[in-house]
Parts: sequence; C-alpha cells; structure tokens
Amino acid sequence: MGTAALGRRGKLRARQASNSSAMEAAARWGFVARGVLYLLVGVLALRIAFGDGGQEADRGGALKEVAEQPLGSFLLWALGIALVGMALWRLSEACFGAAGPDGHKPRKRLFSLARFLFYGFVAYSVLSFAAGTAGSGSGSSDKQSEDVTARAMELPGGQWIVGIGGLAIAVTGLWIASRAALRKYHKHLKMSALHGRTRQAVDVTGVAGGVARGAVFTVLGGFAVKAAANYEPDKAKGIDDTLRSFSDTPAGPWLLVLIAVGLAMFGLFSFAMARWRKI
Repeated sequence: MGTAALGRRGKLRARQASNSSAMEAAARWGFVARGVLYLLVGVLALRIAFGDGGQEADRGGALKEVAEQPLGSFLLWALGIALVGMALWRLSEACFGAAGPDGHKPRKRLFSLARFLFYGFVAYSVLSFAAGTAGSGSGSSDKQSEDVTARAMELPGGQWIVGIGGLAIAVTGLWIASRAALRKYHKHLKMSALHGRTRQAVDVTGVAGGVARGAVFTVLGGFAVKAAANYEPDKAKGIDDTLRSFSDTPAGPWLLVLIAVGLAMFGLFSFAMARWRKI
C-alpha cells in the first residue's frame, strides 16, 4: 500500500475517532466540568458580595472549594480529565470541522483551535492542582495577571502587546454578551428536544449567564488596557479582583450580586449544554 493511501486511511480513522461516541461523551463531560467551575465561582462571588471575602472568586478558589469536599481529590481529577476531553473535542473540531452547515469554515475552525488552547490550559491547571504541583491552578488569578503583564511589558513594544491583548479580551467579552442576548446558542442546541419550562429555563440561564460572563471579560480586558496605557502592571486584574471591582460602582455590592448570580446561571447553562448540545 502506498504512502498516499496510508495517509488517507490515517485521516479517515482520525475523522472517525472525532465523530465517535467516546468523543461525544468527552465533550459532554467537559461541559459538566465547566459548569461546576462557573457555578462555584458564582457562589464564591456571592459570598464576597455579602461580606465573606475570605476565598478568592476565581478558578483557584473554586478548586480549593472542591478539594475541601468529601472525595475532593477524586473530584479534582475527574474535573481535570473531563476538561481534557473538552480540549480534545475542540481540537477535533479544529482539524475536521464542527457540527452544523458552517462548521468547516476556516473561521469556525480557528475559533475551535483557540478554544482547544484555552481548555488545554485550564485542564493542565486543574490536573496540576490535583497532583499537588506548586504554583498550579490554585494560584491567585490576580497575582498571575500582574506577573504576566509585567513580563509582557518588558518585551519590545510591551505596552502595545498588553494593550492590544486587553482590547481583544474586552471585545471578546462584548461578543460573548451580545451573542447570548441574541440567543445565538440556539443553533448549537437540539431545540426540538426542549419544550415548555425546560426551554424557558435554558433561555434564562443562557442569556443571563452569557451576559454576565461577557461583562466580566469586558471589564477584565479594560483593566489590561488601562495597565498598558499607564505602564502600571499592577493595575492588571484577574477574575477575583475584576469581580470585586463591581462592588466599587454606584450600585455597590448589588451589581456584584447580579454578576455572581449570572455566573452561577452560566454554570447551570453549561449543564444544559452537556445534555442538549449538538456534538
């Protein structure tokens, strides 16, 4: 058999693997893991809004919360492995295209590649924490943001790099919020299987959760742009400080309450995606 034929057979097997029931299960468990993390971050943010600011409202705080539960170590490994599944599913979309009529477009595949890198990093941080590695995913997101910003600013054109990166995050946040408000997620769901109150619940959590998530990303990016403009790396904020900043607005802690509830709703929406998402 020639090299070309072997190559075609290899590609066919890889495509079949990407469409297998195992890959579908990996994606669905990945959505469950994402839901758990967002739900916990929302709960931690609510505690901060009501005066209990002892735990950080970010991925590190969520992982510590999981670790303190019965069978916490097992749950951490399960979350990490599930997120690996999510990353691999996104990689298969980048390589072979996603579900839907436009899933093979270069733009969609590029987005899938970006999501693969993101979930790959998140999975690594969760598994590192589960393994007890120092400086793993339990670290403060605020300190990490300051360190990364400071190192980036030391590079040639560092201010521009940080500023453009922050602007990209802010624009992504607006994009996430607008798509949620317009219910663009409908095309990814098996809408024929959703009826009555179930459909209403999915829409409430999808819209409220997506808008809250988008708002957090937008403000997070804004802080990075401000840090770059003023050449002050310590002004860059992680998720925890970004969430706390909502309490500094004229609305006081109630705006943080709304954002926290929204993030928890996005966690619930992720559970719905695990059940009804087209894979």
